[in-house]
Amino acid sequence: MIKDTSKTVKLCWAVFIIYIIGLSYFTFFAEALGRGSIEAGTAVKRFNLIPFTEIRRFWVFRRELGFRACFLNLAGNVLCFIPCGALLPVISRRCKRALGAVTVGLLISFFIECTQLIFRVGSFDVDDILLNTIGAALGFVLFRLIRSGRDKRRLKERRKHVSIRKVSADKKR
Repeated sequence: MIKDTSKTVKLCWAVFIIYIIGLSYFTFFAEALGRGSIEAGTAVKRFNLIPFTEIRRFWVFRRELGFRACFLNLAGNVLCFIPCGALLPVISRRCKRALGAVTVGLLISFFIECTQLIFRVGSFDVDDILLNTIGAALGFVLFRLIRSGRDKRRLKERRKHVSIRKVSADKKR
């Protein structure tokens, strides 16, 4: 890290690293989510390369599958990438624009899905990549909203400070 990096950026880097560690744990090792190693030879490589197949399946069979399964698959895949999209613009100059942040979110998701396929933990699902990318985009929107609110607040404070200086300068005359 560069010495001149602000405390906010350093804090966001730390949060991002913790986030990636947590994401890795839940993606590859969380037994409550049906993760863990599968013995070689007993596992069949599972994958879905057709967009919207699993999303449609979870929606159509939502009553049979239950709320928890549907939520974990659909909303969980979106929610787990919101921090990615929100933190990337803070820690990387290349991700200051939506295209950069969303592209990096997509690449991280693709890497995770490929790793799941190779190590036979979970399954490669193009729908997960789609949902994760939507999550990264929503995270970027959240970042922009927070930044916009902060910028408006700072502008308001500056105007207030300038008007106070003007009033005190007028009184001195």
